[in-house]
Amino acid sequence: MVAGLMAIPDPVRAEGVPPCWSGYFSVDDVDADARGVQAAGGAIKRPPTDILDVGRFAVVSDPGGAVFLLFKPNTQEEPRAVAPMTPGHIGWHELIAADPDREFAFYSRLFGWTKDRAHDMGPMGIYQTFATGGPPCGGIMKAGAQAPHPSWNYYIAVDSVAAAADRAVTRGAKVLHAPAEVPGGAWIVQVSDPQGARFSMVSAQK
Repeated sequence: MVAGLMAIPDPVRAEGVPPCWSGYFSVDDVDADARGVQAAGGAIKRPPTDILDVGRFAVVSDPGGAVFLLFKPNTQEEPRAVAPMTPGHIGWHELIAADPDREFAFYSRLFGWTKDRAHDMGPMGIYQTFATGGPPCGGIMKAGAQAPHPSWNYYIAVDSVAAAADRAVTRGAKVLHAPAEVPGGAWIVQVSDPQGARFSMVSAQK
């Protein structure tokens, strides 16, 4: 099990929320961390709630408005370890931030994230990578013309972004950003599915 799919709830749809991917942050105490989010300048979008036989979750946002979820499962069983860049799993996590410095301080304070390398992206600004206790697993950059709304973007690992993009297009997706090499030698592509939900893919080779 790597992800889930559900219809947008009517109250959420009424607020104008489009089809999208949402990320769950694993925490030890959903209630305490939800309060921590609010105290650190974020907001609680949906208060802590139990999912029968699954766990407890809350929908929150950082100070810039990027939404994410807090989650604690009912089981004490540790999730199966997966090697980095395993196809079909999330290989990179990216925050498009209203204020990268403020938002990094927010996540670092709450979850203990640490900075890794910073890459100068020219007119797009600084791309700051971060780690959550192991190798770098994500990056933060300032919202701009190409991505104006603060949000989280998730990169699904594949064998080849070019081949995966072709498969996506044949199934009704649109390529938003053609396959491109990024610092470190990996390749990425950004697409939207037939309903408009955006996601990205990453591979070690084009």
